[in-house]
This record gives sequence, structure tokens and C-alpha cells, in this order.
Amino acid sequence: MNSQTRRLSVPGPAGTLECAVDAPADSSRGVAVICHPHPQHGGTMDNKVVQTLARALRQIGYRTVRFNFRGVGASQGRWDEGRGEVDDALAVVAAQRVPGLPLVLAGFSFGAYVAAEAAARLPEDARADQLVLVGPSTQKQPLPTVPDHTLVIHGELDDVVPLSATLAWARPQSLPIVVVPGGGHFFHGQLGLLKNIVLRAFDPSP
Repeated sequence: MNSQTRRLSVPGPAGTLECAVDAPADSSRGVAVICHPHPQHGGTMDNKVVQTLARALRQIGYRTVRFNFRGVGASQGRWDEGRGEVDDALAVVAAQRVPGLPLVLAGFSFGAYVAAEAAARLPEDARADQLVLVGPSTQKQPLPTVPDHTLVIHGELDDVVPLSATLAWARPQSLPIVVVPGGGHFFHGQLGLLKNIVLRAFDPSP
């Protein structure tokens, strides 16, 4: 991501997990753990949308932690159809969160499903303070109900996860969705806009 990116490994339920950590000069705002898209379709922690989320959250003041799910890159283990991948995310949260500081869980596509599911499994006294879900995989994965302040961003012309699927998931929750006009699943040519949406959501002042 930049020359200051620190690579490290944390213990996971199926072996060590490869992580990339970026910290601003003052990371007292908290920690953000970001989950990447589907491992079976080329998803890694270096995905451009994942890196965009990390850049935005780091700019806001969070120490960002991207990681590879089991079987991806240098992470040990093998694909577990989503079950073990949620456990991977929880292991990274346990290893990297800082007691007393806010926790953000974020994810893109399949990673948004993992982030939402991991957030739902955290103990009541250790909940994430914010969820950021981009192009969530609402058609193929059973996303749980999320807190009403969750930031959900979806491309209008997403041809991988139809916007209609995410609206159908959000409707019973009365959950607003930020729709990027003309945006596809990978936000080609619109990553700057995606970053600015996240920045404005966390700091709405002009």
C-alpha cells in the first residue's frame, strides 16, 4: 500500500494469517480490520477496493489491518466455504484490536459478508463501533441484520451482486444504502469517489 506498510502474521484457527498493517502518525482513533473479496475468484487483501477502504480509514486516523483469508497468499489453511473465513476475521480482530479504542469492521463483496457475520458474533461487550460494507454479497450469502448506523455502499450497475439484492436485504431493516451512480462491482474509475464517500461518512463537516 505504501512504503510504511508493515507485514506480519497472526495466529488463526487454521494456521497463521498474513496481514498488512498501515498506521497514521496518530492512530489513537482506533483500529479498522478490512476483509477482502471471494478467495475462489481471485480476491486478496491487495484488491483495489480493499486498499481504497484502507486508505480512507487510515486518512481518518485508524490503524488499518488488511489480511488474507486462509489459503490465500501466505495465509495457511484452505478455503472453508465462508465458515472458517469468518473465524479468520475474528482471529485478526482478537489479535489486532486495542482495548478501549473503537473498532471498525469493513469488507468488500464476500468480505462484506464476512465482516457483517464477524460483527454479529462478537460478544455484546466487545461489539464493533462501525461497519462499512461495500458491494456486499447479499445474493449468495445470508447476511445478518446489521446496526442501523452501518455504512453500505453499492454500485448502481453492479453486475456481480445486483443492487436489487442488496435493497431486498436492506428493506426490512429500513437500512439506507449509498448508491454510486453508474458504479459497477469493482468501481472502475470511481475509486476516488468511493474513498470520498467513506471520508464524508466519518467526518461529515465541510
